[in-house]
Amino acid sequence: MRLWALRRSGTPFNIRPMNIARLRLTTQHIVRPAFDDPAAVVRWLGAVQAQDYLGALWGVGLRTRPATEESVEAAVARGAILRTWPMRGTLHFVAAEDARWMLALLTPRMIAGSAGRYRQLELDEPVFARSSRIAAKALEGGNRVQRKALYALWNKAGIATDGSRGLHILGHLAQKGLICFGPRDGKQPTFVLLEEWATEARPKPREEGLGELARRYYSSHGPATVHDFAWWSGLTLAEARAATALARSSLEHDDMNGRTFWHGAAPAARVKPSDAYLLPAWDEFTVAYRDRGDILDPAHARKVNAGGGVLKPVVVMNGQVVGTWQRKIGKRAVVVEPIPFKRPGSEEARAITAAAERYGRFLGLPGEARLQKA
Repeated sequence: MRLWALRRSGTPFNIRPMNIARLRLTTQHIVRPAFDDPAAVVRWLGAVQAQDYLGALWGVGLRTRPATEESVEAAVARGAILRTWPMRGTLHFVAAEDARWMLALLTPRMIAGSAGRYRQLELDEPVFARSSRIAAKALEGGNRVQRKALYALWNKAGIATDGSRGLHILGHLAQKGLICFGPRDGKQPTFVLLEEWATEARPKPREEGLGELARRYYSSHGPATVHDFAWWSGLTLAEARAATALARSSLEHDDMNGRTFWHGAAPAARVKPSDAYLLPAWDEFTVAYRDRGDILDPAHARKVNAGGGVLKPVVVMNGQVVGTWQRKIGKRAVVVEPIPFKRPGSEEARAITAAAERYGRFLGLPGEARLQKA
């Protein structure tokens, strides 16, 4: 039985990690996608980590019914989904109408925290102001400009972009709300003016934004704790608690071993233990929580984390990470190579094969699984 059904019937219920993990699969709409529009998926989740662009397209696609890589990227191309740096100094997809208030709410603390790095790179307000004017002039009128072209304009004006200076300038201008990523030009990303690209974006008063962010997070990622929310959003713990209080009337909460879990309404779908899901690197199911022990046995943590703690693409069954995977794309098919933590049985192997076929349909190719030994 589901957590909420038991709780509302008045029956005492202790949340177990397995229940938490399965419920997150449903609230994130991984089990049964509820939206036809990729932008609606991003809006539901609040933000989708997207420094791995192609992986993020799949992360949105597997939550959309039905979806292909082309259909998700079309939502990016028409400006319904924006890619920018709204939280944690990391690239995310956000719904276009949410971009401005999220940036205003979350980036000032990030900008202040980057002051030391800016000094190391000799980036100050005059440099940012000049860079801003040059970028605005190049992009105005709906222009889409590749990064290397912007770098060339800045270098010509005496603003060096070597090392990581150029990337920090881009990030700063995006966090200030001047620019964001536009559609790809071939395989290369472009930049556009946020005010021209996200014409529906509107600011929100700070308290309204805090409450809305908390409501979105817990409704789409719950059950989750305030510490999880603070990690995901980049807010301080005090701010996260205040935001949770502002959203309290639209949320419910349950306790387990001294941890309070917040969530929205009960999901309609149930998790089938026999189903498998191939999640991309940095998927919201794995990266959006400070405590990942509810979905991943600590004994396998090193197998999931690449150098620097980067979360690899993972295989999930019954709410638990059971392995990692990689892909090889050919002209005629995409081959998924799962690397399970333990040798799968025949039922698990069939589920992984079905997940690989689903991933192939997303890419418009036949998909097959090539199982390796654990």
